[in-house]
Amino acid sequence: MNKLSMGARILFGLMFTVFGLNGFFMFLPMPAPSPEAGAFFGALAATKYFFPVLKTIETCSGLLLLSGYFVPLALTILAPITINIFLFHAFLDRGGLMVGVVVVILNAYLAY
Repeated sequence: MNKLSMGARILFGLMFTVFGLNGFFMFLPMPAPSPEAGAFFGALAATKYFFPVLKTIETCSGLLLLSGYFVPLALTILAPITINIFLFHAFLDRGGLMVGVVVVILNAYLAY
């Protein structure tokens, strides 16, 4: 494995591990969402199960990427999540669009 792909894997794994754990422990402050994004988050939070499941999947997949075990499985599990991150920022919160682009590029590069 070359240094670029290992660096991308570690960065991608760190992103999902940190933000997955942040969903449980709230150690990073989140900026106030736009009204549309707030309504979307409110609808997802009303289900009571979505965010715990999502953050568990993000944390576990991030840890798999960091460990180097089952990397193809972790990338496959994270693919729909990365697409949704991109689409969320493209349509509901333009301020974070660059984050969505970076996440999709990292996932595509690592999958390739």
